[in-house]
Amino acid sequence: MSRSGYTCVRYIFCYINVLLWLSGCGILGVGIWLKTNHEGYASLVPQYSWMGADIVFIVIGAVTVLVTFFACCGSWFQSRCMLITYFSLVIFMFLMEFAMATLAFVYRERITELLKDELREGIEHHYSNTTDNGLSMIWTHTQQQFQCCGIDRPEDWYEIDAWPNQRIVPRSCCRPTEAQNPDCWKENNQDAWFLKGCSEQVLMWFVSQLHIVGIVGLVVSFIQLFGLISAMLLFCTVNHKRSNGHHYKAYPAT
Repeated sequence: MSRSGYTCVRYIFCYINVLLWLSGCGILGVGIWLKTNHEGYASLVPQYSWMGADIVFIVIGAVTVLVTFFACCGSWFQSRCMLITYFSLVIFMFLMEFAMATLAFVYRERITELLKDELREGIEHHYSNTTDNGLSMIWTHTQQQFQCCGIDRPEDWYEIDAWPNQRIVPRSCCRPTEAQNPDCWKENNQDAWFLKGCSEQVLMWFVSQLHIVGIVGLVVSFIQLFGLISAMLLFCTVNHKRSNGHHYKAYPAT
């Protein structure tokens, strides 16, 4: 590779990873904020609290910061060790993404039922009607946003721990036209409720957003592919130049 081409690839690679590193710091910060201020998010799936939004953001942010650190330092200081570490990490991430996507597709029905069971567990035993916790906030927002009630049906809210022996629903199940009715959440006012379950509504919304998922997937794949090619080009060029006693900058060989 010519010196100008090498320098161009090196700087583009470095600057892109600086931006990704900053993004990773932001994602990590959001995860920490969710962990410290909205612990109820994990109650959505109590048996799998490690899958909560806070933990997911923290893991994604930490991995992004770590991987891009090796990329930035490897390209800027022309470190072969850091470049090959970055290359290996990206390969590992790609294989993990492929494996997770494959498993999610193969076991999609089982995963759906498992999530429904866990969501139902969260409603029955972790939902609180008296405290403004993360779980109640999520359900309130979800039911109002998607105009739904419960997981599969409004009856999912009947006789939960928050209101034992009562066949009622949260006020967020009430239609907007019935919001002024102080008793809209009671059993004798079922006509005032959203009748569709949230699992169906959220699934329909997700299907309608598949084009966005596809675009995000393509962008992530392009960044990973660019990173792999760039890292290998930089590694091979640095290795070749140093084997011949040449350095583009006076950095010690590593």
